[in-house]
Amino acid sequence: MSYTVAIKSIEKVTHDVKKFTFEKPEGYSFTPGQATEASINKEGWEDEKRPFTFTSLNEDPDLEFIIKIYEDHDGVTNQIGKLEVGDEFIIDDPWGTIQYKGPGVYLAGGAGVTPFIAIFRDLHKKGELEGNTLIFSNKTAKDVILQEEFEEMLGDNFVSVLTDKDAEGHMFLDGFIDKDFLAEQIDNYDQPFYVCGPMKFNENMMKYLKELGAEPDSLVFEE
Repeated sequence: MSYTVAIKSIEKVTHDVKKFTFEKPEGYSFTPGQATEASINKEGWEDEKRPFTFTSLNEDPDLEFIIKIYEDHDGVTNQIGKLEVGDEFIIDDPWGTIQYKGPGVYLAGGAGVTPFIAIFRDLHKKGELEGNTLIFSNKTAKDVILQEEFEEMLGDNFVSVLTDKDAEGHMFLDGFIDKDFLAEQIDNYDQPFYVCGPMKFNENMMKYLKELGAEPDSLVFEE
């Protein structure tokens, strides 16, 4: 089933990421970590559907999406970046395989962090965030989505990794997330691991985790 929803507000999150708040259809419900297929309700774009994860909670009065805008080519997100309050999305029913399976380690690459946002917000609201760690890889400090919120929610269990060798900042770890880095950061492989990022990132993280002793059944990712 499809729903047409209007934009209520737009906020800048980083230099290339925006937060969009939409009206919520009556009776529409989802669980933290789920996404929907969405398209722009404008001529020529209605059938260009893309998956976007809900960053709001089900009990919130509005729907929220945090979306990275790619301005370097005339694709869907470039068009989304030009939208204004009152413009509309067409969204489908919720779907998704990234759901909370208990305390664990979250490995996110760039905008791949979005399925984890609602999960963390939900656990934080319930007072059940203890035992969860986020290892978040970005190129530079200006690319880190919701850094302050993650620091507030997770404290020392928020690990920010910058891959740009020129990146500076005492709260950051320089370099790529590789097998040695994971071995340093993780001392328990008998827990869930949640992985989301670009395809190559996902493939590498799964490979490293399995080599380090994680059970395949404990890996949670978008299939």
